[in-house]
Amino acid sequence: MLSLLLILAFAAVFHGILGKTRSLLSGRKGPKILQPALNVALLFRKGEVIGTNSGKIFRLAPAVSFVAVFVAMLMVPFGQSSTLISFSGDFVLFAYLLALSRFAMILGALDTASSFEGMGASREALYGMLAEPAFFVLAGTFTLLTGNSSFAEIFVFLNMDNLNVIIPGLLASFAFFLMLLVETGRLPVDDPRTHLELTMIHEVMILDYSGFDLALIHIATYIKSAVYSVLVALCILPGNLQRIIYMPLFIILIILAPIITGFFESFRARNRLQRNPSYILTITVMAIVAFVTAAII
Repeated sequence: MLSLLLILAFAAVFHGILGKTRSLLSGRKGPKILQPALNVALLFRKGEVIGTNSGKIFRLAPAVSFVAVFVAMLMVPFGQSSTLISFSGDFVLFAYLLALSRFAMILGALDTASSFEGMGASREALYGMLAEPAFFVLAGTFTLLTGNSSFAEIFVFLNMDNLNVIIPGLLASFAFFLMLLVETGRLPVDDPRTHLELTMIHEVMILDYSGFDLALIHIATYIKSAVYSVLVALCILPGNLQRIIYMPLFIILIILAPIITGFFESFRARNRLQRNPSYILTITVMAIVAFVTAAII
């Protein structure tokens, strides 16, 4: 339960820290760190506008997406905290819950009968398909290194004092960071600040949503950002550290994730759409290098 509460708390401030970092780097004061969470609270109080062409799938998609991401979050430990769901091979369920979330939003976008949202849905499906192998290769790498196939056990037995683990761990951490950018629609793959439909991916899929449904979509995105940040930190820190040392270092690392993302977005332009597939495939290549390194060393 503690792991759940801590991840939710971090999810509430992730995009606020990111926005504040980006604002400071551009010479502006920027919004409050809790402003994204306050915006979501405001959406819960707003009414909904639903297009005449939208059906039941459009209404169900945000709820299915949110529940899938929420359940996936229950499998990820916050540092050395225990998880609510843990069993051998739970990373497979984790991956396909995130895939279910993506699939639900793709169906919701297609259900609007909008050509623009359909265009964004096709891109989302392609990028998800390209990024998914990287996750399974990384999971296989950690299973090889630790002899465990559960998130909770993998990161407990991940001993970074060993050279066999340090190099694959650092590669995996960077790969998870890039997956964070892809899964949450950040630069350089997508730009959540633009509304130019011809180049949008995630944002164009949710143009027709409002009120409660839009709030659920934003919360699911915030949780995914927090979960991937946690995975980035877990891949760097050795699981055998004393808790009094481990937790402060872990919290510092996950706070660095949105700060680094803010730096990344401030000095990096969005890729041309033609470059995105090859860019995402580099994550899988990085994961394969981590696996081969773990197997050889």
